[in-house]
Amino acid sequence: MTTNPKARPQLAVSAVIFRDGKVLLVRSANEPGRGLYSVPGGRVEHGETLHQAAAREVSEETSLAIDIAGFAGWREVLPDPAAGRTGHYLVISFAAHWRGGDVVLNDELDEYRWVDPEALGELIRSRTVKTTQGLPDIIESARKLIGT
Repeated sequence: MTTNPKARPQLAVSAVIFRDGKVLLVRSANEPGRGLYSVPGGRVEHGETLHQAAAREVSEETSLAIDIAGFAGWREVLPDPAAGRTGHYLVISFAAHWRGGDVVLNDELDEYRWVDPEALGELIRSRTVKTTQGLPDIIESARKLIGT
C-alpha cells in the first residue's frame, strides 16, 4: 500500500446542466481526456461543500450560474497509464438547471455544445462526439431527476 498522499483518490464533482431541454457538453483541451466531451466539473477544495464545488467549477469553466437540483450519480476514474491517466478520482455528479450567463470557456476547455439528451446516443454511435466513460448514464440519471 502506498503512503504517498498524491497517490490517494481525489474527490471531484460535475454538473449535468439543463437549459431548454438540452444538456451542456464541454470538450477537454488538455490531457488526459483531450478531445473528449463531458460535463463541467473538477476537484473539490478543502472546506467546500459538494454543491459549492460544483457551482464554482461550472462558473470557472463556463461562466454559467446554476441551481443544483439533486444527486445524479457517481463514477470512479482509475489510473490508466496507457490512456495517460495517472490520477484516481471519485466524481460525484449533480443534475442542475441553468440559471444565467452565456458560455465562456476557460483554457481547460476548447468547445461546447448544447445537446438534446435523446440525441446523445446517436452522436456517440456516429462518432460525432467522443465522451468520457459513463457520461451517457450520468446524463440519463440527471434527465430522470430533472424530469425532461
